[in-house]
Amino acid sequence: MRYHNITKDDMLNGDGLRVVLWVSGCSHCCKECQNPFTWDPDGGLFFDDEAKKEIYEQLDQSYISGITFSGGDPLYGANRMDVRNFIMEIKERYPDKTIWMYTGDCWENIMHDPIVRYIDVLVDGEFQAEKKDSRLLWKGSSNQRVINVPETLAQDDIRVPVLHCGDYA
Repeated sequence: MRYHNITKDDMLNGDGLRVVLWVSGCSHCCKECQNPFTWDPDGGLFFDDEAKKEIYEQLDQSYISGITFSGGDPLYGANRMDVRNFIMEIKERYPDKTIWMYTGDCWENIMHDPIVRYIDVLVDGEFQAEKKDSRLLWKGSSNQRVINVPETLAQDDIRVPVLHCGDYA
């Protein structure tokens, strides 16, 4: 897996103060994407033990609520296994920290993927420039959903996601 950046003390990509891992690789290539430089799966840096250590040092801080995976797309084919393995490590090591993930994929396509069991909040759907609204909470366009994954998985019918919050703050 490759990545472009690790953001510390982030308040824009999930609840509370977070560390954000911006992975490389995306096949959605949304019009007016805020991070088109992350589309290239060969761009950025190799995710090595030093990068992992940097994230763990942040997660060790009591004031950090958790980690957000963004990009690019953490569920891009070349990222999927490495991201899943890293998320599993984080959940085991930091069970009280939340894991958020932004993906251009939609819930209906990934709801049976084992990775979702480790995600607390999933922001799904491609960014659609014509549905952009800067007043939206945790998402860029109105077609996207901010999904409470554990509550959704606890339902009888997981095809209908439970939203984490309303659209506006």
